[in-house]
Amino acid sequence: MAKIKKLFPLKALSLLFETLLKSSGKLHCLRFKVSNGPATQFKFLKHSTLVHSTDELANQTLVFHLEGALLKSCSLFPYFMLVAFEAGGLFRALILLLLYPLVLLIGKEIGLRILVFVSFVGIRKEKFRVGTAILPKFFLEDVGYEGFDIVMSYKKRVAVTGMPKIMVEGFLRDHLGIDAVVARELKEFRGYFSGLMEEKMDAGPVISECTHNIGLGCFRKSHDQKIFSHCKEIYLVTEAEKENWQALPRKRYPKPLIFHDGRLAFRPTPLAALIMFIWFPFGFLLNIARTIIFISLPFKLSMPLLALSGCIITVSKPEPTASSINGEKKPGGMLYVCNHRTLLDPLFLSAVLMKSVSAVTYSISRFSEVISPIKTVRLTRDREKDGKIMKKLLSQGDLAVCPEGTTCREPYLLRFSPLFAEMTDEIVPVAIKLQVSLFYGSTASGLKCLDSTFHLMNPNPMCSVKILNKLPSCQTHNTGGKSKFEVTNYVQNQIAAALGFECTNLTRKDKYAILAGNEGIV
Repeated sequence: MAKIKKLFPLKALSLLFETLLKSSGKLHCLRFKVSNGPATQFKFLKHSTLVHSTDELANQTLVFHLEGALLKSCSLFPYFMLVAFEAGGLFRALILLLLYPLVLLIGKEIGLRILVFVSFVGIRKEKFRVGTAILPKFFLEDVGYEGFDIVMSYKKRVAVTGMPKIMVEGFLRDHLGIDAVVARELKEFRGYFSGLMEEKMDAGPVISECTHNIGLGCFRKSHDQKIFSHCKEIYLVTEAEKENWQALPRKRYPKPLIFHDGRLAFRPTPLAALIMFIWFPFGFLLNIARTIIFISLPFKLSMPLLALSGCIITVSKPEPTASSINGEKKPGGMLYVCNHRTLLDPLFLSAVLMKSVSAVTYSISRFSEVISPIKTVRLTRDREKDGKIMKKLLSQGDLAVCPEGTTCREPYLLRFSPLFAEMTDEIVPVAIKLQVSLFYGSTASGLKCLDSTFHLMNPNPMCSVKILNKLPSCQTHNTGGKSKFEVTNYVQNQIAAALGFECTNLTRKDKYAILAGNEGIV
């Protein structure tokens, strides 16, 4: 306790010096030493002084405050809004938004408790996957490049945060490789969160066992003071400096962000969340209108009307070659092999081709199957049965298949299933790129019957369909003698090159295991 009492006057002095820093605009960081004696030495240092030599870093542990030293934004509201919307639903998110003015008025600690209570109360702990499947994307987009550079330069790192541990642990451990996370746990009752946090925040042996700890952050609370009392050197990053931080580029992510879930495609700040709620009823009506246009009108009429409603579909086709014009017409239909961005991909392809193309799929809700304007057939995951289904559909006309087996939102292609390569040599790769502003039209753990609804609720959803050249006979399985895997990899690489995406060996099972904890069976 003696150490803690010594730190409270330090806190007042540090706040005073930080105020001077903001007003002068000349100094960037504040450093002070906590010594065994009563005297404390203050030194003003620049941002780069935290990065030491490799030998020094090996013997030091960096204890950093997540909100103050790594994230650019000072507001925690977007993260709690994501929890409320994705785990609790639209009504809970609306309550959180309406209470936010009160949160701003009553102080940070009590306001934080209100945010936690509204976001978590009544949420089932076993089903909660927002912290691992949704929040890491938004945390990564909010990481400051300068703070990240300092944090990652240390081999031993401990994160301290005021947010509940279940919100941040997945991001810090899985994406940044942080050794330990010091945060409060949520209380629960019979498997459900009570909305209350534990008072105790245990620093654990990771901090206390180290002889030379470096502290970094903008801490204010008593539990922060207790944890940072283990540090011999403490640096405070000012708000003035954080305003000049740059966002962390995607290429600097320690681990590629390939999979993420959730419906919200934007960072839900208070203003952005308010705009979403205002738009929601209009977006729902717009979705109904677009759905009726898709279902009831021929493509020549529906395409212009959809464009007027803000739903833009563009197409790029290859120039016809002599072989394609004079080539021998083979029986059966064309097999269009597409990357998978949303449930509506085969429908977009049919729209740009101006003809109905049958589609096969693994996971589709009964509702989507009933309202679909094109023929949609479920596959069984039995290779022999699925092969017969696809051959039968090809004998009746053109067929669209997405061999990834599931959607992927980021600029990556999942591993293609080689089944399509055995069906026919009439293969046309199709590259599809999607752009949305409010909602994602795909989900791993939510209701799949709402996928098309959320996509069509976007004000200006844009889909670019690029039809590539048909595979030459020398690159096919039956005629060219290529193995089915060679054909599959060739098609995947062609689509990736057209989109500027990266190929991966990840599968739909990998995606659903990471995001939903299941195999994605509907």
